[in-house]
Amino acid sequence: MHPANAKPPPPPFGELPPLELLRSFEAAARTLSFTQAAAELFLTQSAVSRQIQQLEASVGVLLFERRHRALALTEAGGVLQRAVVESLERLRDATARLRMAPTLRQVAITCTPGFASFWLIPRLARFTADHPQVDVRLSAKLEVLDLERDRLDVAVRFVPIERGTGPALFEESVMPLCAPQVASQVRTPDDLAGQTLLTIDAAPGDPHLTDWEPWLNLMGLADLRMKNTVRFTQYTDAVGAAVAGHGVVIGRMPLLRDLVQGGSLVAPFGTGAASRRAYFIESSRRAAYNADAQDFIRWLRAETEVARRE
Repeated sequence: MHPANAKPPPPPFGELPPLELLRSFEAAARTLSFTQAAAELFLTQSAVSRQIQQLEASVGVLLFERRHRALALTEAGGVLQRAVVESLERLRDATARLRMAPTLRQVAITCTPGFASFWLIPRLARFTADHPQVDVRLSAKLEVLDLERDRLDVAVRFVPIERGTGPALFEESVMPLCAPQVASQVRTPDDLAGQTLLTIDAAPGDPHLTDWEPWLNLMGLADLRMKNTVRFTQYTDAVGAAVAGHGVVIGRMPLLRDLVQGGSLVAPFGTGAASRRAYFIESSRRAAYNADAQDFIRWLRAETEVARRE
């Protein structure tokens, strides 16, 4: 019988515990229950308890405090749990890569719909042309996806500059944009009062001109009121309405630079204001072992440099 909270004898130096003991430990540490761990692993409760005792003997420290009808990790148990979880995840990823390597090379990406539609997709053919054996999976959503949980390699996050992590692609500036036929009616900023505002639904409590605020403040037009408003759930739809000549949209640059350079949209005042937001690259742990994901990150940064020089 293993006395509760008694210290096991020291292990042989340098010997790694058997993998089956670590699997049982991970399940018991996650559930804090030998019974639940046993059910998950299709073992008996006594078998899991014996395996935990063997593991404690192997590492030479107690991993659990055995309380009345309850378990708690010791400090040493917490250290081992973090190491085991990370190691098992790396083993799962490595095994998955080995299994799919002969048939599938993939880069999984997440970004906002606006970044996908206006910046990434027009350039993506250059990456796929240089990497014909690589499948690209793109999740363009406003929802912030978890890279590890959703098994993604790369994220392009659009966040306030002070919250950005990872390499920065570019900062954003904003300015009014409209179709050429609308621009002919807008000679001065005051003329915006006679135009239709094309915008997206604001968060509860936010004014509809939230995205316009940096430019309005720069121009001294904080009290501007436009003739009427058409609101969309997606920024891509608001931009589409502007291209069709239905009003004026706040242009997020450099996302819409191609539309301006192509003449579909016009910047009637030519002055942009920094929004204090930027696009940042984040990568998952799995991306560190995915050479194609690393190529994609390098390609993103190279494309940004090309666009900056244009």
